[in-house]
Amino acid sequence: MNKNALHIITVDLAARSYPVICGPGALDASMDNVASLCPNKRLICVSDETVASHHLQTLQSACDGAGITLHPILIAPGEAQKSFARLESLCADLLALEVERGEAIAAFGGGVVGDLTGFASAILKRGTHFIQIPTTLLAQVDSSVGGKTAINMPAGKNLIGAFHQPDLVIADSAFLRTLPARQMRAGYAEIAKYAALGDACFFDWLEANGAATLQGDEALMAEAIARSVAGKAGIVARDEREHGERALLNLGHSFGHALESLAGYEGALAHGEAVAAGMGIAFAYGVHLGLCPQDDHDRLARHLAACGLPTGLRTAPGGPYRAADMIPILMNDKKNRNGQFRLVLPRALGDTFVYQESDLAGLERFLHAQAEQK
Repeated sequence: MNKNALHIITVDLAARSYPVICGPGALDASMDNVASLCPNKRLICVSDETVASHHLQTLQSACDGAGITLHPILIAPGEAQKSFARLESLCADLLALEVERGEAIAAFGGGVVGDLTGFASAILKRGTHFIQIPTTLLAQVDSSVGGKTAINMPAGKNLIGAFHQPDLVIADSAFLRTLPARQMRAGYAEIAKYAALGDACFFDWLEANGAATLQGDEALMAEAIARSVAGKAGIVARDEREHGERALLNLGHSFGHALESLAGYEGALAHGEAVAAGMGIAFAYGVHLGLCPQDDHDRLARHLAACGLPTGLRTAPGGPYRAADMIPILMNDKKNRNGQFRLVLPRALGDTFVYQESDLAGLERFLHAQAEQK
């Protein structure tokens, strides 16, 4: 693979920077980077059984070519793995391999594998090197970049975690060829999120190219991934620990996480589907409050629907969802400050801000109306 055909985005942080290498062939092109993080010439890799069945041999071959011994640790697939019990078990497996702080642990899979492995890497011996090799579209454009790692609690999603930046992200879009269509659509929701929150020109591009991107055009997909990663990298560089601007990356996530908690984590509602529905709700609420033009909500909803994604409460899989059940979950949201619920709302497509909501009764009435809307 010609490295010039790849997209390389740098996440430029105050303490250090790291590359995100995107495009088909990124894995083979990145093995020198991987080797530099493997002083013992071994790579401990955490993956799930489904990803391993499709792609572990590809990673094995790349490691063989670089003179690196691969040590895979396999977990079951699914959001239920993001638990204290599984975290403890993974840490025990890593300690049994006598992991050193100077070597890297790689997450080879989707967002669940990345979140769990990243958290283990953050706390094991107070921190090891960490490589993200995301194999799903959602992980390539979102969860692998930025250093957020976490597990879930009964009270909500991603409530226990740490910031732990990777040393390297390898987003090889060739891995996406085996993804089911539903997972591709779910990942695309995060791409649409980046456009909706801060890049109106990118949203125009998605309206023109989104269908072809989802249908398998690899050049368009590589561009969509790179533009999404570049958008996130810029925000993370300016606000690594989410004291301000980085909160905008949560567009759709406050409502989306509430829906996920209510649906359970057994697959009835995919994370990207929840984000899409949450974005639709956020834009509808922006219209309701007089903050955002109706036309912008309608454009977003049309595009999400055209891509096979939900656009609000009534179309989110795993329902029906009740407003009264959502409010307690929303009140436990990580963005809340001083007892006030904070959420990301739009002024327009490509222009969002953090809104402090003090009228929870009014929000509940709005959500109830959304749930009942025909």
